[in-house]
Amino acid sequence: MKYPIGIQSFETLRRDGYVYVDKTDLVYKLAQGHIYFLARPRRFGKSLLISTLKAYFEGRKDLFQGLIIGFLETKWTQYPVLTFDFNGLSRQEKNPLRNYLLSQIVAAEEKYNIIQENTDDLNLRFRRLIPAIHEVTGQRVVVLIDEYDKPLLDLLETGNPEDEQLLNDNRELMKAFFSIFKATDEHLRFVMLTGITKFSQVSMFSGFNQPDDISFEDDYEALCGITQIELEAVFHESIWELSATMHVSQEEALALLKQNYDGYHFSKRMTDVYNPFSVINALKKRSLDDYWFASGTPSFLVRLLGNTPEDVMAYTNGDYTRDEFVNYKADSARPLPMIFQAGYLTIKSYDPIFKTYTLDFPNKEVRQGLITLLANDYLQQDGLMQSVVIKIVKSLQVGDLDQTRKLFTGFLAGTPYSMRPKKDQKDRELYFHYTFYLIMRLISCYTVYTEKQLSEGRADCIVETNDYVYLFEFKLDGTAAEALQQIEDRGYSKAYEADARALYKIGASFSSKTGTIEEWEVREGKR
Repeated sequence: MKYPIGIQSFETLRRDGYVYVDKTDLVYKLAQGHIYFLARPRRFGKSLLISTLKAYFEGRKDLFQGLIIGFLETKWTQYPVLTFDFNGLSRQEKNPLRNYLLSQIVAAEEKYNIIQENTDDLNLRFRRLIPAIHEVTGQRVVVLIDEYDKPLLDLLETGNPEDEQLLNDNRELMKAFFSIFKATDEHLRFVMLTGITKFSQVSMFSGFNQPDDISFEDDYEALCGITQIELEAVFHESIWELSATMHVSQEEALALLKQNYDGYHFSKRMTDVYNPFSVINALKKRSLDDYWFASGTPSFLVRLLGNTPEDVMAYTNGDYTRDEFVNYKADSARPLPMIFQAGYLTIKSYDPIFKTYTLDFPNKEVRQGLITLLANDYLQQDGLMQSVVIKIVKSLQVGDLDQTRKLFTGFLAGTPYSMRPKKDQKDRELYFHYTFYLIMRLISCYTVYTEKQLSEGRADCIVETNDYVYLFEFKLDGTAAEALQQIEDRGYSKAYEADARALYKIGASFSSKTGTIEEWEVREGKR
């Protein structure tokens, strides 16, 4: 089986015999409409979708032999197609967006032998171009725009005044560019825009016939990505090969794929959608690694998270209206829409009565990747987190709490002094709690609860392994004895009285002066 890793051309994919998950029934349905917008995370197949639409509207019947659309389409009309791919704009150029748009307009003029007055007014040339192509070809024009938001995302939150000016220039240029579609609507057969997020609150589409946003429609929830049915039908042999390599059953291999790469939901219908980039890489290489996350977190998101005052983890399992996580408002103080639309959170449930959505990490790959990113950035311990976490996991596995203490103490002692808050008690306490929280969230092989609500209060942290239950309570500039007494006074262990596993209560005190653990006491037993 030939896996289409990095293949974004539908023609290349079909000509060279790469495996293809047939989405052409949805392509055909989509093509019956007029103007659309689709938001999906990076590497979810948006570029391949644009390429497929291009081949369809160009009447490339030969490329669709054996696919569903071959039984649906009978006319195969050839339309003139204009494509704009904003993904590869060079940051080295001056005014790269303007230069790119001009080059595409000139190329179209040459292709259709359209002679226009040589003018620097892009809007005027584009406004004249579309009717002229319609007149020359006798067919209305198809316009396909891939990664429309890239010229904006690359410039967000950089702190560079020149980037801020270019961002404003690009926004105004795109606003004027999109206004042409409204002015030339009668000459347009179909328009499609794809991107990561929808800049609906920055007036960029004010002069544009508002596109039909299908990002969260039931009919198109699986337009990009791979469903469970598609995975098992198309990649049956590959799943068998993965299971053989990993020495597990096919059912176990499927469960591991689901745990690592499934879990995206793009509509209220809640159909599970796999990350296509990760799952295809995993099947090709027969190894469950962090392919999507390792391919690079978008620089704009790293900058956004670095500038936000909010705890990103607080967004998980929260209930939100759609506007709260869909509409980007160009505000780093509330980055939820960007985090969601970049693919780091997804819909986990929908309440039809209150019309609210619950958001959480889609899968293990994303959860671990984002927490590692946050931990490395927050603690400035890049390259050390994973090794420390592995050692902590092993110490908890065998009940070696003395080794656990040494690992935490050593790690905190290595955190730069400049990272520790020096303001008030609340800020210092929050820093130590959040540090411990990040580390414990990285321990994905165990059940970890932070700030878990129990009958008489909230436990700072509970870790459950196959053989042990650990109750942690922390004090800043207090004593370990005080922390242990709180565990006893509030009866945190009562929930585990009937549990057969060994239970340990750990009281620890952090020192704001030394920046590490000052006292650590362990008490065994459930009472």
